[in-house]
Amino acid sequence: MPRARTYQTEAIIIKKTRLGEADRILTFYTPEMGKIQGVAKGVRRPKSKLSGHLELLTHSMVELAHGRNLDTVIGSQTMESFVPLKCDLELGACALYATELVGQFGAERQENHPLFELLLETMRRLAACDGPASCAQALRYFELHLLHEAGYRPQLHHCISCRRSLPDTAAYFSVAGGGVVCPDCRLSQAFTHPLSLNALQALRSLQDGDWTVVGQIETDAAVTREIEMVLRYYLRYLLDRDIRSAAWLDTLKRSAPAGNQR
Repeated sequence: MPRARTYQTEAIIIKKTRLGEADRILTFYTPEMGKIQGVAKGVRRPKSKLSGHLELLTHSMVELAHGRNLDTVIGSQTMESFVPLKCDLELGACALYATELVGQFGAERQENHPLFELLLETMRRLAACDGPASCAQALRYFELHLLHEAGYRPQLHHCISCRRSLPDTAAYFSVAGGGVVCPDCRLSQAFTHPLSLNALQALRSLQDGDWTVVGQIETDAAVTREIEMVLRYYLRYLLDRDIRSAAWLDTLKRSAPAGNQR
């Protein structure tokens, strides 16, 4: 049976690249096909009917026509526009950080409904964010569950070296080993970072819980930063590269007024 000439898919626009004078190559993340790309012809022209439905950080229903090298976008209808993410610089930076990670860890043309739903709910949570603490926890929840879906779930309950269950005490996190290390085994693992008890408990709650835990975990600024950096080190180790949007987030945080940092 011949392949249909066109197809429709739910999609989140996670990246856009200019092509020629009026076109764009768009990267979509979809539930049934994972990461795909398509050419949106004429979308940069002022009178384009598709441009508003194909903005970055938009949840749309997209119709594409199969092409020899790249498929062509022939129709699109916005499902969720996430206006707050496009009007608030810091919220937008948080969302772009999430989409960059999905772009890096998400496989091309490979179905992954859970990862699509994770990204979609993360964008919804960020758009409805009621303060810096909940935004930070939403990103940490996203990172931990992204790692799970990508096959890199960090071990947070047992020492990865001696396999003993970790008591409620401070430990170390090994980015190379992908989990926590007890004080006795610290020297057996490379690239370890100290992990306070409060940070470890918060990480466990975010990893083992559902979205209801976000915003309920109470951590001070130091622990919040500790959790962020441990996961940042781990993600950077796995990708073997810096996360570009993370640097932008850090710049925005440094320039934000005291008490108004996400």
